[in-house]
Amino acid sequence: MLHEPAKGKDRRATGGQDASENRDVPDTPHAITAENLKKIYRPEKDMPPVEALKGIDLTIPQGSIFGLLGPNGAGKSTFINILAGLVLKTSGTLNVWGFDMDENPRNAKASLGVVPQEIYFDPFFTPREILDVQAGLYAVSPKERRTMEILEALNLADKADAYTRSLSGGMKRRLLVAKAMVHNPPILILDEPTAGVDIELRKSLWNYVQELNERGVTILLTTHYLEEAEQLCDQIAIIHQGEVAACDTKAEMMNRIEEKELIITVAERIDEIPATLKDLQPRLIDPYCLSFSYTPKALTSGEIIARTTTAGLTIIDVTSKEAALEDIFLQLTAQKQ
Repeated sequence: MLHEPAKGKDRRATGGQDASENRDVPDTPHAITAENLKKIYRPEKDMPPVEALKGIDLTIPQGSIFGLLGPNGAGKSTFINILAGLVLKTSGTLNVWGFDMDENPRNAKASLGVVPQEIYFDPFFTPREILDVQAGLYAVSPKERRTMEILEALNLADKADAYTRSLSGGMKRRLLVAKAMVHNPPILILDEPTAGVDIELRKSLWNYVQELNERGVTILLTTHYLEEAEQLCDQIAIIHQGEVAACDTKAEMMNRIEEKELIITVAERIDEIPATLKDLQPRLIDPYCLSFSYTPKALTSGEIIARTTTAGLTIIDVTSKEAALEDIFLQLTAQKQ
């Protein structure tokens, strides 16, 4: 079993110091804070600059599973690459686990474990060697390394000494997660971690991610599988065209949808919509079932039920179809076109 992030007295790592010891909880309740974060790419001469991020404001609570969603080109990868130190921001402030990225970039980056989209390993290295090398890069001393512990947690112990070229795609994906955890970071960034993997592996990865979160690890997740974000995340931000289109708890996000659906099953056969219900524009699903699309601000489900009864229909069953994250995602991104 993996340990919780250690809580040392001093987070300021120096050469040779075990990075896994620099993990005391910061004073702020936020694991990551971005304020007015901008990134402008300046391409070749005579070409206009490209604003990848247009003043992002985000706060990611400690201990949460935070979903970062958006269409391709929205700015998600740029944001993650700035966090990882692979891209320099143009302006704004970024704080990671209590460290300002400008003032203390080393400790800020050491507080993160990043699982990238791309799968790449030296084909002649084994998982054991890859994790040991990665631990060395973070100044984790040999006696403090948890190589086999991590491999066992991700069901890779039996492949510890196999060349990575012999691993399946799913095993390589799990190895990426293992590699990100060698220095025991309090924040784990998962950038499309289940892209191209089968359903069984996806469930296995998410079970492990939830276990890590239960031990106190903050998870930042980007995914194109909206049902995963809906199932796993506590809070969700939607980025579109370099701006935050929405950021809220999952429950509040679900309340943003403007239209809901009420499905009513009746005892009587309906061949034609009753005249008294036509202004509601119901849809006849089958001869015994009506579907009403409505906006809660304008009409309540109780009013629809009452009017159905008044129309002389005997109600057998009522089903309310709640908003899905996909509906909200499409609605918000459409508004910013």
